[in-house]
Amino acid sequence: MPTTALHRSRRPGPGKGRNLSAAPEPKAPATPRTAYKVTGIRVLRSEWAKFWSLRSTWITLGVAVVLLILFGAIASYTYSPDAVATSGPPGPGSSDGDSDAVSLALTGVSFAQLAIGVLGVLLSAGEYSTGMIRSTLAAVPRRLPVLWSKAAVIGPIALVLTTVGALAAFQLGVPGLDGEKIALSLGDDGVLRALAGAGVYLGLVAVFGVALGVLIRSSAGAIAALVGVLLILPGLASLLPDSWYDTLSPYFPSNAGSAVYALHHSSDTLTPGAGLAVFAGWVALTLAGAAFRLVRTDA
Repeated sequence: MPTTALHRSRRPGPGKGRNLSAAPEPKAPATPRTAYKVTGIRVLRSEWAKFWSLRSTWITLGVAVVLLILFGAIASYTYSPDAVATSGPPGPGSSDGDSDAVSLALTGVSFAQLAIGVLGVLLSAGEYSTGMIRSTLAAVPRRLPVLWSKAAVIGPIALVLTTVGALAAFQLGVPGLDGEKIALSLGDDGVLRALAGAGVYLGLVAVFGVALGVLIRSSAGAIAALVGVLLILPGLASLLPDSWYDTLSPYFPSNAGSAVYALHHSSDTLTPGAGLAVFAGWVALTLAGAAFRLVRTDA
């Protein structure tokens, strides 16, 4: 065989003769993942973001403040002691000593409490109706921080905004009561305390709505319970015997709450401090029931 042919037959084919044991090219080191813990501050921030991301939040808060200011100003400017004295039972504008500039300015509290309470219900029960509560509880397995964060978000916001609304309603009504016997100024005894008490009461109503939403887990059912407790229960209680009604009436949630922002109290009503303690007790009891159901039952 020719020498050239022999050399050709021994030539390595493609891929042969290479060093297969060569070390592979080094890879870039993997970036370590940051482990995030579920903390109370992070849960609070998430609930804050969810709260302000809803259009209903802005609308409902605006409606509550507008109702508070509007009805307070109207009551002050339409006050007429002569007309009220001949109209029958004492009302917001009566001249029997039960009414004053503060009670007129806070006429809108009964309307604002519904808006604020409904907002609290939507903040909690709304997640159950949309199914978002499953994602929320998957992110926060301990569950209770979700309830506390919702209450901690809406309570102070409602307190600040409605306190500002109460002050605005009072200041707008001052010119309408100029020259009247019931006219007051911010510097008079108890005025600032009563106006701030209205904000405290409405802030607790917002937390009460959150607790009812988690406890009942239905927006419609929680709103019905809110209206029933705050508005209907005192009327139904009037069917009780007089002795029972006189004893129990001051401790109903709405009656105890109204004592918080009352400028004066009578013998059949609670003092502002006692009213605050009783209403806060109702809210705490509802929160405890909501916390128990949140932990013990499935979403």
